[in-house]
Amino acid sequence: MSPADRASAKIVIRDLYKIFGPNPAAVLPLVRDGVGKTDLLEAHGHVLGLDAINMDVRAGDVHVVMGLSGSGKSTLIRHLNRLIDPTAGSIRVEDIEVTRLNGRDLRNFRRHRASMVFQRFALHPHRTVLGNVAYGLRVRGLSRAGAEEKARAWIERVGLTGFEDRYPAALSGGMQQRVGLARALATDSDIMLMDEAFSALDPLIRTDMQDMLLRLQADLKKTIVFITHDLDEALRLGDRIAILRDGRVIQEGTTPEIVMHPADAYIADFVKDINRARVLRVKAVMSAATDGARGPALSAQTTLEEALTGFHDDPSARRPVERAGEGIVGSVGLPEILRAIERPGTTGGTNGPGAGASAF
Repeated sequence: MSPADRASAKIVIRDLYKIFGPNPAAVLPLVRDGVGKTDLLEAHGHVLGLDAINMDVRAGDVHVVMGLSGSGKSTLIRHLNRLIDPTAGSIRVEDIEVTRLNGRDLRNFRRHRASMVFQRFALHPHRTVLGNVAYGLRVRGLSRAGAEEKARAWIERVGLTGFEDRYPAALSGGMQQRVGLARALATDSDIMLMDEAFSALDPLIRTDMQDMLLRLQADLKKTIVFITHDLDEALRLGDRIAILRDGRVIQEGTTPEIVMHPADAYIADFVKDINRARVLRVKAVMSAATDGARGPALSAQTTLEEALTGFHDDPSARRPVERAGEGIVGSVGLPEILRAIERPGTTGGTNGPGAGASAF
């Protein structure tokens, strides 16, 4: 991450460790000296949850943390609002050191700064949709009328108008998760923590929820930490992606960086079957040069699959590329697009398609 990105970080995590067991502090030096998860369990009877996590989450980004079961991703997100206390390390949200908050300040932090959406909905079964969405506002001290007015607005935003008086048991899984999302958004916290929020849903409903989240995020610009075990979901939602294994960050970067330059064989295996044309965008392969570019401009956010159609009439052309609010920022040709789609992932210093161009 560049110095400018670090300066705009909303959440800064440094040297974060979590060890589960009877005496975590005693075995922490062993972990710092390189004892891994398997050896720590077999020889010392402790479980390594997080191992030297360092991460910067930029304000307004969807920062995805992904990995297989047991990788530490849910453990990590639960540290951000202190549902789990760390063994060592620092978590800062702007000027707040979360690890040092006392009970009262921690409750205020959870109520006002960081809302959470859980995998299994976590709705109150005895409360209606309206009551569930208004709950956090009532806890903050809003009047019933004021809380319900705000809650109704968010119920409308997530497409549940007409279901205000229904109870969770009468809703489908997708509708229940919409209630959970509306409840989190209603508190107007600037950080949202989403722990496998869509993984319990059927595939079509899951895609619908992803679409809705992207639409809302385009307007709201929340800082979102999103946990998933699904690479397709990570690539679709994430501005940046961190991949965990055995409690460590193996690679962190944008979609183009992860897909085109996997850090090791483990990540290369993750991305080998990805349809690059659908997940990579023009911004990943464009050149900063604009000489000779002609024809209608392509958006930097256009997928390579969509961009291919722009070269049917003239395969040798270079098309200008524009970015919202900035105008023309570069150009792209068919050869770069085809190389990005067809070329296998490489590790390290190999110059891939669009090398030297902006991937952001």
